[in-house]
Amino acid sequence: MARLHEYQVVGRKQPTEKEQVPKLYRMRLFAPNEVVAKSRYWYFIKKVSKVKKASGEIVAVNEIFEKKPTTVKNFGIWLRYDSRSGTHNMYKEYRELTRCDAVVACYQDMAARHRARFANVHIIKVATVKSADVRRAYITQLIDPKLKFPLAHARKVLDKKHAKTFIVARPSTF
Repeated sequence: MARLHEYQVVGRKQPTEKEQVPKLYRMRLFAPNEVVAKSRYWYFIKKVSKVKKASGEIVAVNEIFEKKPTTVKNFGIWLRYDSRSGTHNMYKEYRELTRCDAVVACYQDMAARHRARFANVHIIKVATVKSADVRRAYITQLIDPKLKFPLAHARKVLDKKHAKTFIVARPSTF
């Protein structure tokens, strides 16, 4: 899957004689580029209000960047997806650096566990969740500050002072 970016798209109905200043609709979307973001905007706005691409216009498209992209955060994602049996609402949690990374992980997870394609998954809301408010056990186990991932074969690879210059067998890292 291509790297996703977060866009803010603002659009409205085209002004008419009856309605000089139409209502603005703002939407935050995740898409690989600006063109797909505009397309997704028209797809969703058509469902929400009586505005379609032929009778509307896009006022602004801005990319939204993460304030702290080097800090690990917990993200809660509310989504809706269409399966073979119907439409389902879902809440999932991810531990990632940015909102975009969490959404990419969500799309990958939905494809793997539920066979849901990109077009069938609609992200409703993405929010940062405090560590105390995390609901899912698979994220709770990663919150421990003393968490370590040991390398089982590191001693064999890194212990060079006892290594011989000429060895009969090839070295094994496992």
